[in-house]
Amino acid sequence: MTNQKAIQKERILVDPDKLREFASQVLRKLEVPRQDALMAADVLVYADLRGVETHGMSNNNLGRIYVKGIQNGSVNPKAEIKVIHETPVTALVDGNGGLGLAVGVRAMNIAIEKAQHSFIGMVAVRNSHHFGAAQYFSMMAVPYGMIGVSSTNSNPIVLPTGGKEPAYGTNPISVSAPSGNEPAYCLDIGTSAMVFQKLILTARLGKPIPFGVAADNEGQPTTDPAVAIQSRKLLPLGSTPELGSHKGYGLGILVDVLCGLLSGQGASIQIDSEVSFGSTGHFFAAMRVDAFRPLAEFQEQMDDMFQRIHRIPPAKGFDRVLVAGDLEHMNEQRRSKEGIPILPEVIEELRELAKEMEVPWGVT
Repeated sequence: MTNQKAIQKERILVDPDKLREFASQVLRKLEVPRQDALMAADVLVYADLRGVETHGMSNNNLGRIYVKGIQNGSVNPKAEIKVIHETPVTALVDGNGGLGLAVGVRAMNIAIEKAQHSFIGMVAVRNSHHFGAAQYFSMMAVPYGMIGVSSTNSNPIVLPTGGKEPAYGTNPISVSAPSGNEPAYCLDIGTSAMVFQKLILTARLGKPIPFGVAADNEGQPTTDPAVAIQSRKLLPLGSTPELGSHKGYGLGILVDVLCGLLSGQGASIQIDSEVSFGSTGHFFAAMRVDAFRPLAEFQEQMDDMFQRIHRIPPAKGFDRVLVAGDLEHMNEQRRSKEGIPILPEVIEELRELAKEMEVPWGVT
């Protein structure tokens, strides 16, 4: 506990708006159109504000994933998405090899627009790339009185139950729903026991990873994040058959069905793993609550459910019982005022990125 507090004290608080402006300038320097650069920067900083540091600027995903992808030619900075096929409630979108952060925003907007007219909208996307924090997109539907769903597949990195080689990606699922006075419900989970970016963040902190989240080259569990990063073998949500790894495995393949097979992109195991942050498929959905019942009644019942859960006495070692979305909401409220905490070494990496891209730093 002491070490963790010391690590926290080392972090530098950064203004979210300055960080957002820096990210957009870097992307614009790489010929990403202004609107797409702003969208992408907002997705990244949103992750940091919500405490999803593995998917934001706090882990230098800007440089490690998105700048690298554009520079090595695997990401098209000037991509224009195209609707390949659509009905009143569905659309198949081609991301044109673009930045998944911006492709995701545009595709979710299509789902929301369809739901506004037809009560439900569903969009499958192919030929896109890493789209950041899944909850950003599901939460886009909430202000419209809708339940939002977002998901993506990725290169195979997770071992199937009983297998020695990876079969699917971390394949996250996010579902958000509107409440009234309580923070919106926001579930955002990977279908692996730990996401790959968390390995990188844990290695930065010099800490071991929990037993049962990653494996070495032989498929045996390891607690060394460096070994896990090298092997690129994660375990399913549930870790072992005894603890229900088949559930995480099954959910991971479900994501492949929605994101990879509906879109035609292909399942994780069918994606070319030689392509850096290779092409992926996404799935988005928006459902109007008032297609089922009055929104206000639904929100009132949501609030009541949350409040009943919050009143449950906490177990030893816990301060209170939370609902999915509570912690992220508290993080966002605090960090919007105080700033985003970033490790000094990440600040230095971002400074170097600023020099490389010849973009003013001006953040700290």
